[in-house]
Amino acid sequence: MTGTGGVEMGAQAARSQALAVLRIRSRALAVALLPAAAAVILLVGGSTGHLAGEGWDVVRWTVSALALLVLAAAAGVALVVARSRPAVTPTVTIAEESAPDLYRMVRDLADRLDVPAPSAIALTPDCDSWLEDRTHPAHGPPPVEEHDDVAGMGGPAHRRTAAAPVLVIGSPFLWWMRVGELRAVLAPVVAGTGPSAHPDIAAARRFIRGLDAAVAVAATGGRGPLSRPVRASLGWVSRLLLRGCRVHAAGMERGVAAAAAERAQAVDYGLRIVAQEQVGLAYAGWDRLLTRVALPAWRMGRWPSRLDVGVVAALTELSRRDRLAEGFASRLGERPACDLLEEPGAIDEAVSLLAARLFHGGPAETGPDWAPVGWDEYPEEVVDRTWRTDAARLHRVLDALGVRRAAEGAAPGTDGPTLTRVLDHLTTSPAPYAEGPSGPRDTGAATGTDLGAVTGTEARAASDRAPGRDRDTTTETESRGEAEFTTLTSTDADAGTGTGTEAGTPTAHPGAHSPHPAPTAHADADFPDGDHPDHRCADDDDDLAGTTVRGAALAAGLSAQLAREEARAQSAGVRSSAPGTAAGPAGPDAALWDDGALPLLPLQPPRTGREILTAHITAMVCCAAMDTAGAAPGLDWLDGPSLLVNGARAADLAPRVRSLVETGDPGPLRDWIGELGIRPEKPVRLV
Repeated sequence: MTGTGGVEMGAQAARSQALAVLRIRSRALAVALLPAAAAVILLVGGSTGHLAGEGWDVVRWTVSALALLVLAAAAGVALVVARSRPAVTPTVTIAEESAPDLYRMVRDLADRLDVPAPSAIALTPDCDSWLEDRTHPAHGPPPVEEHDDVAGMGGPAHRRTAAAPVLVIGSPFLWWMRVGELRAVLAPVVAGTGPSAHPDIAAARRFIRGLDAAVAVAATGGRGPLSRPVRASLGWVSRLLLRGCRVHAAGMERGVAAAAAERAQAVDYGLRIVAQEQVGLAYAGWDRLLTRVALPAWRMGRWPSRLDVGVVAALTELSRRDRLAEGFASRLGERPACDLLEEPGAIDEAVSLLAARLFHGGPAETGPDWAPVGWDEYPEEVVDRTWRTDAARLHRVLDALGVRRAAEGAAPGTDGPTLTRVLDHLTTSPAPYAEGPSGPRDTGAATGTDLGAVTGTEARAASDRAPGRDRDTTTETESRGEAEFTTLTSTDADAGTGTGTEAGTPTAHPGAHSPHPAPTAHADADFPDGDHPDHRCADDDDDLAGTTVRGAALAAGLSAQLAREEARAQSAGVRSSAPGTAAGPAGPDAALWDDGALPLLPLQPPRTGREILTAHITAMVCCAAMDTAGAAPGLDWLDGPSLLVNGARAADLAPRVRSLVETGDPGPLRDWIGELGIRPEKPVRLV
């Protein structure tokens, strides 16, 4: 009785809030009809002789004109609200013939909960599940449902089906969870179809979604001279109504959630507590897989075609490393929920492509510059190519800075791209970056602000320990580096370029890696989101404050080079959003959402210049290890690309590279290189 009473109380609260939303809609309609009612009274009064006279005639025609104007505006707003396309989550719809067992499980769950079954099932590359209404005409007709016994009572079967929402399931749940765990997690979600079927709640939700879509329509730019005021009026009215409905809409959704949760108490309640632990674990593994493993591949023009399989491998690896997660590995002997799919590989591939489009903005169709990659091919296709591409870019920038390929008196055959060249260039004099014997250095022409310095006896001692130290050559190279730093940043400003594309470098908006360009008259036009590089000058300068002159110049050159490469890629149409054929029988529902603003969900903010420089030096060290010490590229499920030496993952490289970047001290890195038998003077193979 307690459970039934809780369900009824939650549903009743949701209905009362839905009626409050509908009353706001009725009041808006009444306000729109008020001038028309006054005009009717005046016209009737004039025809009966009660409101006669010249003054009444002027009032009558003025009010009538105003009434027509208000009615026309109200009809226009109502038409936009009714016909605007509500936002829909990008998903991969699963046809019933592709997952009959999954549909059967959901229908059985709906029977146990005594609620209507969802009209369809879709997957999304996220760790969440929810119900989504797609009954709007712009979304197309829902799939035909033939199971009238679970569709609810009242009305023909097709009417019940049209009102049923779509069940959206996070794809990592299907691959990581067991069948019983998935059923327990979906129970509160499926229970929400009961309150959703109530006419008042459904009408209130449609009205709110229509207002939200109308606000989006008003925000789009118009071409005609009257478009701007019309759209402004539409947006003002829609936002006004949304503000009035906000509190009631939130209360309605809370009531629906409370009713659904109370109804689901009777189904797998004990198992649901255990399954919630798997939800958090799956979220952590999914986020790690996307940011550490998938992102480098996407930036190399490859998209992993088995992301959901990868999250299982990542979480299994976590269970092996973390003693607290040892119990989770024992679950792998049970039946996974992905067995409910007829072709899990094809569906995983479609979801993986959708994830690449949402989080990175990749094209909808495959091609030479955008191809799927399997996990077995990942080390060679992604890791090796990424490191060699970054190393090649590093040496191109060194060429632009005028750094000699080989030191004087070097052995023949060592004038190629060597690690020694990088180490010698970044080995600096004891003079700090921002101030020296003659006082502070002025780098305002290059960056618009003074960069900080590495000062103290540690920097001097580190530079004095550097092998092959030549103070005269160092001073000359530092001066050239400062000049090149100014030139490179000014050139990048003129290019009006965007972010880089190397592995591990997030691409949120164009211009994210452009390092301090000078403002130009046309520069802001290339950055419609207001993410102009000038707006981040202070942050980038603070990031480079702990580096040396050479490090700052090299970081600026790499950022500029990355920006130019990104600009060329965008102009060549690499990131085309044209619809194409997805791999396998299933594919993203391209007709349901607008992909003109991809990526919709960038994973990480743009990296700083110091991080870019560190990544490129790390790539150069790894290339030298592969070409001279027999190392190999590898894939770590939790950390992404890794270097394998004698079959084991090489560790402790990152702090040694940071020491070189921040203080110009190559000692720790040279010690590490010597321990592994790496030959830094040998040229490496580049892309």
